[in-house]
Amino acid sequence: MKKSIVFTVITFLLICSNSLFSQKKSFYENVQKKNVSKVLDDLNLYATKADFKNYFNLYAEASTFIGTDANEVWNKKEFMDYAKPHFDKGKAWNFTSLKRNISFSTDGKYAWFDELLDTQMKFCRGSGVLEKIGSQWKIKQYVLSITIPNEVTNEVVKIKSPFENQVISDLKNK
Repeated sequence: MKKSIVFTVITFLLICSNSLFSQKKSFYENVQKKNVSKVLDDLNLYATKADFKNYFNLYAEASTFIGTDANEVWNKKEFMDYAKPHFDKGKAWNFTSLKRNISFSTDGKYAWFDELLDTQMKFCRGSGVLEKIGSQWKIKQYVLSITIPNEVTNEVVKIKSPFENQVISDLKNK
């Protein structure tokens, strides 16, 4: 009888502690999702305001930006060099997140995201990875893609083929 009471109490305590751990983890993840979303929202805001310094402070020192053109794979300095003239004009680009998904590594040090963006190019997809460095989330990789509706893919391929055929050939022959 005493053994079954002890077993019941231990089982109850384990269930309660597991439930509390899940609630704590869920709360922590929700807070971190808000923090990551703020970084991404600020990224869009600083581009719209042409705030070069704050925009690039959101990137880790060792980071990569991958743009819509196949040749746009830049480290932070290269991306800064590309972006500076745009920011100097007073308005870089204007992206608004319409839908965003954020996930985390099990240790909570990395977050990855994908989002559908409203841009001057119409729909684009932003995706990437952030790393928690100290107490701040920093962008390690950002990938910007232009979406193409399936119904117009063939027409888009016809348009871009003259620009990309030589690049494809060069890459295959390396």
